[in-house]
Amino acid sequence: MDRSAAHVFITGGTGYIGSRLIPRLLALGHRVSALVRPQSQSKLPAGCDAVLGDALDAATYRDRIRPATTFVHLVGVAHPSPARAAEFRSIDLVAGHEAVAAASFAGIQHFVYVSVAQPAPMMKAYQEVRAECEAAIRRSGMHATILHPWYVLGPGHRWPYLLIPAYWLFEKLPATREGAQRLGLVTLEQMLQALASAIASPAPNVRVLGVPQIREGSLPPS
Repeated sequence: MDRSAAHVFITGGTGYIGSRLIPRLLALGHRVSALVRPQSQSKLPAGCDAVLGDALDAATYRDRIRPATTFVHLVGVAHPSPARAAEFRSIDLVAGHEAVAAASFAGIQHFVYVSVAQPAPMMKAYQEVRAECEAAIRRSGMHATILHPWYVLGPGHRWPYLLIPAYWLFEKLPATREGAQRLGLVTLEQMLQALASAIASPAPNVRVLGVPQIREGSLPPS
C-alpha cells in the first residue's frame, strides 16, 4: 500500500507512548481519533478527536471508530512488573480482546499493536497476555503490524542505560548475541518513529517488528 495520510483510531492515547504519538501523527497530516474516558478528555493533545468510551468494553466505542482505517492499540498497565500479573489479565488482556473485536466490527484495514519481545527469562505473565492478544489479532484476519520492544528508554525510564555496556558485550559474543538483540533496549524516539512508519505503510498481511527493526526503522515484509 502507498504511503499516505490515514485516519487513525488510538486506544491509550493519554499514556506514555500515545500522548507523544498523537502530536507526531497530526503533524504528519494524519487525522487522529482517540478513545478516552470522560474524566481524561482534557489530556488529549489539541487537534485529536475524542471518542468517549471504555477500553474494557468494545460495545461502548465500536460504532464510533469509523471512518478510521487504522487502529493503534496502546492500552496496558503502566509500569509493568511481575507483581501485577492479575492486572495484566484483567486490563491488558481484556482491553486487547475488546480492541480486536471493535476493530473487526468497524472494518479496520490495519491493526497496530505494541506487544513485547519474547521469549524472555522474566515477566512471564506479561508475555503470556501479550501473546494471547497477538493470537487474537491473527485469528481476526486483519492486516496488522505487531511491535516487539523489550524496554523503552525515555523520560522516567532511564535506569536501564546502566545496562548498555553489558548489552554491548553480549551482542559481541556468539552465544548471547541473538538474545541480546531480541531483548535489547529501544528509545522512545525509535518507538515513535517505528509506529509512525507502520501507520504510513500498512502491512499487507501480518508483520512483526522486533528490536533490530524498531532501532533501524525498517519495515520487513509480512
